[in-house]
Amino acid sequence: MDIFEEGCLMVELREITKENYEECLQLDIAESQKDFVSSTVHSLAQAWVYYDTAFPFAIYANNTMVGFIMLGYYEAEGYYTLWKFMIDEKYQKKGYGKKALRLGIDYLVNRFKVKEIYTAYYTENRIARNLYASIGFRETGEIVGNQIGMKLIVSDMGDSLS
Repeated sequence: MDIFEEGCLMVELREITKENYEECLQLDIAESQKDFVSSTVHSLAQAWVYYDTAFPFAIYANNTMVGFIMLGYYEAEGYYTLWKFMIDEKYQKKGYGKKALRLGIDYLVNRFKVKEIYTAYYTENRIARNLYASIGFRETGEIVGNQIGMKLIVSDMGDSLS
């Protein structure tokens, strides 16, 4: 898996394995975020059911697991997605999320040659909206329930980590 290095900070995505899945299950978010983010138990269950179209990874910063990301292919709509994403409460606001998102996007681009990636955020979750927008996602105008759709056109992305 690709690694993002900046100074002495190294962020990487690693596959979920029998050696690290229990640590992944221990990841947690702030109480105020519980309505916006699926638990890793739920996410890994979905990854198991959708094993052929779900791509779950643990996020590591300097060899410490700090979060979880799951990318996927949404067959019904025919597009790739940022499906699940979370940084453990202890490791938020350190820049890991933005770097991990970039690595996830790179994974989809390099493996599947995608040109667009979709995601959504809950209307009340402005932190997620701002993070996704900082990478280059733009709102699509689609609203399903209380989630607002976003799309990243990879060619428009540029160097969004600067």
